[in-house]
Amino acid sequence: MNILLNGVMVVTGLGLAAAIILVAFSKIMEVKTDETVERVREALPGANCGACGYAGCDEYAKAVAAGQAEGNLCVPGGAKTAEEIAGITGRSSGAVAKRVAIVACRGNAQHTRTKMTYQGISTCHAANRFFAGDWVCPDGCLGHGDCVSACMFGALSVQDGVAVVDRELCTGCGACVKRCPNHLIQLVDDSKASAYVLCRNHQKGGVTRKGCDVGCIGCQKCARTCPVEAIHMEENLAVVDPAVCIDCGKCIGECPTGAITRILAD
Repeated sequence: MNILLNGVMVVTGLGLAAAIILVAFSKIMEVKTDETVERVREALPGANCGACGYAGCDEYAKAVAAGQAEGNLCVPGGAKTAEEIAGITGRSSGAVAKRVAIVACRGNAQHTRTKMTYQGISTCHAANRFFAGDWVCPDGCLGHGDCVSACMFGALSVQDGVAVVDRELCTGCGACVKRCPNHLIQLVDDSKASAYVLCRNHQKGGVTRKGCDVGCIGCQKCARTCPVEAIHMEENLAVVDPAVCIDCGKCIGECPTGAITRILAD
């Protein structure tokens, strides 16, 4: 009986000693949490989209708390989040650039033609690796919705074979931009009206015409008619510089295929 009791006492003593050691080490090794980091993190929407330039909301919160980043870089959070962060840090928030995604392709099933019926894995990346997908145009929207699955805000959908952005829901986070294998999606400044060429086909005009009715054919009419020289050509494709564009609309009227459209500011 005494042997059993002694064993129990030894085990209990060892347990208490281990507990004391663990408590002591937890105090010694304790990582102090920065309350400012936690409060900034709570103010962020939690999209972890990387639009701020950091790996995620946690890293951005740490950078803001340390004074290494401005508090207005969270595009999905917008002005409301920037103001909350300003209240936490005591630093001015500044203006938040409003951006919106646009898809540089209008070649839906009504305007373009197919060269095959792809029946593989239903992702744009998979289809792109298999002879560049269904459509004749090698640079158009593949229509399998990789961008749709990447969007955390439900701002994208595939309509008639082409991705379409709902500007009311788009936060400009840029997650869709990274997922498009043909690099058709870009973020534009939503505070300034401008013309954009919704095409990325660099083929010669005659080849483009055979595959798509609304693609840029490189005729240069838009460039010649622009009064401020905001349009230049890059390998048979017209490109508009929105910083120079005055939104006069002359290029839109001149484009024979309707490849140029106006993106209106909110």
